[in-house]
Amino acid sequence: MTDRTRREALAAAGAIAAASLAGCADAVVPGGNEDSDPEPIDRRGEERVTVAVGADAGFAFAPANVVVDAGTTVVWEWTGAGGAHNVVDKGGAFESELTGEEGYAFEHAFAESGVFEYVCTPHQTRGMEGRIEVVE
Repeated sequence: MTDRTRREALAAAGAIAAASLAGCADAVVPGGNEDSDPEPIDRRGEERVTVAVGADAGFAFAPANVVVDAGTTVVWEWTGAGGAHNVVDKGGAFESELTGEEGYAFEHAFAESGVFEYVCTPHQTRGMEGRIEVVE
């Protein structure tokens, strides 16, 4: 294969790869998409805040990004959509059981300030992640 033929083959392969990736611009990238976190929902001043588990076609938390006061209890309530889910804090502060039962609820009281990122372990590669920011 000549250098020119090799360059042409590489250019063609690059064009094919670029074309196939063009349709993936909005894809969820595991461990990525940090810049695409939804705007935080301010729920300061509330004693209890509810987050839906299995929202938006079954594979999201809603709201997915919440700001609460220290002392607030967050209640995750299952919608029954999307199969079995759980809520697992990446830092180990809390973990629910895995269930798909509509109406099942899990709660955690946030006593101290900090940022708590959590996932649904079966669906985290689909972007099913959430964040609780606790402020004083």
